[in-house]
Amino acid sequence: MNKTISKSVFAGIIATAAMTIIMLMAPNIGMPEMAPWKILSSALIVSVVEGWILHFVMGILLAFGYSYVFAPSVNIQNTWIKGVVFGIAAVVVAQIGMKLMGMVFEMPPMDGSIPMRLIAMLIGHIVFGIVTVKIIGK
Repeated sequence: MNKTISKSVFAGIIATAAMTIIMLMAPNIGMPEMAPWKILSSALIVSVVEGWILHFVMGILLAFGYSYVFAPSVNIQNTWIKGVVFGIAAVVVAQIGMKLMGMVFEMPPMDGSIPMRLIAMLIGHIVFGIVTVKIIGK
């Protein structure tokens, strides 16, 4: 298997796991519950297990996006800053994806206020971005 492909898959899984840990801890620190696996399973009318699988598949796809689109296009040498910027880009992609899903599927109600949800998403995706960049490099 191509080294970039295997690194992207590995980074997507590990970065999604790291972000998911943050999401699971969020309600304990006053943030709204962020459970994309529940949103996906409810909107797509699939099991929660399939929602979890889709959540990780999206993380892998975002890591591929980093390897093949973001990293070659963005000239930031500091991997920490590059990870933060990629995480912010991932939030934008996630928000667009959520809006598109909402246009096609009935979305479940969301917990918490919009600003708190956006802050929670931003924190989670910045963690995702940093972990992705640290694993893949470039």
